[in-house]
Amino acid sequence: MNLVFPVDSEPVRLDLFLSSQLASETRSTIQRLIESGNIMVDGREVRPSLKLKGGESISIQLPEPVAARPLPESIPLEVLYEDGDLIVINKPAGMVVHPGPGNSSGTLVNALLAHCTDLSGIGGELRPGIVHRLDKGTSGVMVVAKNDRSHQALSAQFSVHSIKRIYQALVYGSPQQDSGRLEGQIGRHPTDRLRRSGLARQGKHAVTRWRVRGRYGRICLMELRLETGRTHQIRVHMSEAGFPLLGDPLYPDGGRFNNLTDPRLRKLITTLARQALHARTLGFIHPASGNYLEFSVDMPADMAALLEYLEGSPL
Repeated sequence: MNLVFPVDSEPVRLDLFLSSQLASETRSTIQRLIESGNIMVDGREVRPSLKLKGGESISIQLPEPVAARPLPESIPLEVLYEDGDLIVINKPAGMVVHPGPGNSSGTLVNALLAHCTDLSGIGGELRPGIVHRLDKGTSGVMVVAKNDRSHQALSAQFSVHSIKRIYQALVYGSPQQDSGRLEGQIGRHPTDRLRRSGLARQGKHAVTRWRVRGRYGRICLMELRLETGRTHQIRVHMSEAGFPLLGDPLYPDGGRFNNLTDPRLRKLITTLARQALHARTLGFIHPASGNYLEFSVDMPADMAALLEYLEGSPL
């Protein structure tokens, strides 16, 4: 379905406009569809709070209903390690971890069900074996449990924050210090249900350690270590600290993209079409052998191309 917001209309939020046009869908469902990329404005992913001003082209793809149980799908996986207890994969950017509204197929779970005959049932029918998650737009290392014993042991390590997790991110801004620690409560945003915020009335304790690994004028390469694992933790912490991630469709950059004058750089960020965040390293104790395992993967081609350009440009 395609709609055009009338040129002579008063400005209105995207989700409110669509609520008036799609009578069969609730506003919360519409917000989820926007966040999942099923609804786009002028060919790009946006936030539900986007103000329509007139003339925008809105494309809508209503997904098929989510099956009661995910179906196996033959989707290629980059397997870093596998044994009878767990599997470690390099999740590509753009892949959702498990089925949900707006994402009934093409998820990591669908791929795993075709690859593995044995996945832990603790996560339920829609999330078998899923011990932790990465956002749709985040690439990198994930571990999945193949049996309940492994699921419980890995979950315990995540709960006590003993898992080694190192991320790479490209952010706007240049901190005065070379390293630091961000700490606070993270919960649902007071007015936008799709976002998280340090201003939430009820939140969970979150800690992120950061270190600058490269400075390129108005942009920095950051290394981030998670001491906790809250939803959108790095994206919230960096955004609210004044260093939002490049390309993040959900957390505003305060106009920093519009202030960039280099057309090649702007194109690379636009082509990224996601937050510039990569889960580089994951380390944990194997639930059966007791041995420490650690896996690292290089950042994917889209982020690597952006970093290569930054390193070679006199910004």
